[in-house]
Amino acid sequence: MKSPELTVALLVTPESTSSTLFGMYDLFKSVQRDWHLLQKGVPGESLFSPRLVGRTLGSLTIANGVKVEVTGTLESLPLPDIVCLPDIFLSPDEPLAGRYEREVHWLRACYDAGAVIAAACSGTLLLAEAGLLDGRDATTHWGYCEALSRQYPSVRVHPDRALVVSGDEHRLVMAGGGTSWQDLALYLIARSTGLRYAQEVAKIYLIDWHSAGQQPYAVLSRTRQAEDSIIGECQVWVGEHYDSRSPVAAMLRLSGLSERSFKRRFRKATGLTPIQYVHTLRLEEAKHWLESSDVSVECIAGEVGYEDMSFFSRLFRREVGLTPTQYRRRFGALRRALEAHHQPGSAALADSGIRESKGGK
Repeated sequence: MKSPELTVALLVTPESTSSTLFGMYDLFKSVQRDWHLLQKGVPGESLFSPRLVGRTLGSLTIANGVKVEVTGTLESLPLPDIVCLPDIFLSPDEPLAGRYEREVHWLRACYDAGAVIAAACSGTLLLAEAGLLDGRDATTHWGYCEALSRQYPSVRVHPDRALVVSGDEHRLVMAGGGTSWQDLALYLIARSTGLRYAQEVAKIYLIDWHSAGQQPYAVLSRTRQAEDSIIGECQVWVGEHYDSRSPVAAMLRLSGLSERSFKRRFRKATGLTPIQYVHTLRLEEAKHWLESSDVSVECIAGEVGYEDMSFFSRLFRREVGLTPTQYRRRFGALRRALEAHHQPGSAALADSGIRESKGGK
């Protein structure tokens, strides 16, 4: 039975910017769909249904002259699970009073009904205008922090924080400036569907809380099952037994082919030699352990099939471009940051640059 999609309403105004609007749309739509495509060759079912919502249906020209097709109106759209407010391209000192009355009324109604409301960059000003941030912690683009504090003095503005979570049941989420909307989307994906899906999206789009290149992700598309049925059977077997001793010899026996034919057909089907394929599977599992646990690197090496720790470390560095310790430091931080919303006020939050506050009225 198909799982129901989570509805994400992306608010469109004439001042919205397309990079944030469509960027968040693409990240939400990607969840499970694109990872399945890269691994299996066919798209999976997306776990989110993003909608572009505005005052009226039809074409709307937004900031920088980009035309957007609004597909749902504020009054007609059923209650969304999540509301996302892209940044608004206005001067920090330009008052919002009376400018977004319908949007403000809708935001209050969505929040009162239990929706999570997230604002990227200067979109936080709309939350403040709706009165949802009174007496609560908030953040916004650094260029708008002073204006937010001046226009809405009851809001506790934190210019240094990239992501702030506050409100009843932590249902108000705000990201700072620049591309922090990516962190915002990853947080919402992790919170709504689980950390694994957020990590998959982060890998596909090369997003993390640090500056890493794409080499650590390059092998992810190489493990798709081959059309050659014999080689496909070997792939299935080694996918479950990659940590065994001599897995290439075992696949050779399973195939019933000569060694020469087996190696030739395996490379033709997968683009990798059998031993390269085994290393790929082992390293992917090792990366998962490094991302999701605090198990020692030496133990991880043994778990994925390497008895020689120094060989594992050299191989990892050569294939991934980072040492196991460097990889854990970069991508384990992503895990800790995404999990932090379960630990309000914890040290993990402080380390990640994310803060939460109950901040109830």
